[in-house]
Amino acid sequence: MRALAIVAFAVVTACAGKQEVEFRPLPNAPGPFSEAVRVDDMLYLSGAIGTDSSGKVVVGGIGPETRQTMENIKATLARNSLTMANVVKCTVMLADIKEWPAMNEVYRTYFPGPKPARSAFAGTGLALNARVEIECLAAIP
Repeated sequence: MRALAIVAFAVVTACAGKQEVEFRPLPNAPGPFSEAVRVDDMLYLSGAIGTDSSGKVVVGGIGPETRQTMENIKATLARNSLTMANVVKCTVMLADIKEWPAMNEVYRTYFPGPKPARSAFAGTGLALNARVEIECLAAIP
């Protein structure tokens, strides 16, 4: 049983044709997903929401949630030896599209140089009643 627990937190590498794929789970993840998956020279990050270290969504609305979400993305990138400069695409999911301008004010501060490609849309509900969720793709140099 102990060996299974150790394997659950290790980087799992698989071959899909000629592509090299690494699943990078997060210990104690809140759901059945990997924090990130590397496929060759791309890193696909799972959607991040504005949760703090206790796993609760930060209070204060879309601004603070967006800031915490972006900090969570930065932390995931850092765990994979990357930075926000490596991000090439983001998908932003909002609980209310009317909050797009306020989200955008915070979001833009995380990309002072070249901006990644981006899509944004609103849904009818996000995990933990979050106001924003963002997923990213990052290029590995």
